[in-house]
Amino acid sequence: MHSCVKPICCPPEYCVQDHYAQRMVPVIHPVVIINRQNVIDVPQHYYQATTQNVVVNHGFQAQGLPGYPVNQGIANRRFFLR
Repeated sequence: MHSCVKPICCPPEYCVQDHYAQRMVPVIHPVVIINRQNVIDVPQHYYQATTQNVVVNHGFQAQGLPGYPVNQGIANRRFFLR
């Protein structure tokens, strides 16, 4: 005859199936904006013009004397030539 055997009961095995839902968490990053003005010296040149009146006396110019040509203008033109 068949005898009844008492069954062995094992502890349960867990099979986990993970599902994820997003939840927004605010993360604050402080940013400081600095408006910096750097001053540098820049030369600004000014020119002041002046006017001078100069009188040039060429002296006596010989007119028709022996040994001097007549109407030469400036007595020594070679002085201004290079």
